[in-house]
Amino acid sequence: MSTVFEKIISGEWAGRFCWAEDSCVVFATIAPTAPGHMLVVPREPWAKWTDLPAEVAARLFEVARIIGSVQETVFDVPRSGLVIAGFEVPHTHLHVIPLRSEADVSLANATPASDEALDDTTARLRTALVEAGFGEFIPPEMNVCPPTSR
Repeated sequence: MSTVFEKIISGEWAGRFCWAEDSCVVFATIAPTAPGHMLVVPREPWAKWTDLPAEVAARLFEVARIIGSVQETVFDVPRSGLVIAGFEVPHTHLHVIPLRSEADVSLANATPASDEALDDTTARLRTALVEAGFGEFIPPEMNVCPPTSR
């Protein structure tokens, strides 16, 4: 059985991508706790983050750090937060959330966002990531996840 994230990565289901590389992708969550809330997801479907190989875990956290740093500028927030829960989808994912307050980090406060809002926040992050020198990781199209180079 495929997870929802495998379906998004494969293109079977829609996604809004701001990052793609061989080990992971980053896309918008459809129910953010704050504008710009992104998910860092390994391409392989490890159910628990504690099962990740060390090199994959390290790369996910590095990508999350980059995304969080750019979120702080794009969304003019004092910090970005990181949450790993994993009960809703059995495929490891890191929530990277622009934070204005502690309430923004609570996944219980997630609400569905409009397509327009998701498009806007993802486009803003993509532009800022290119400007920050990470253009090689930005997919050519926001709604298409490129395959791995392997």
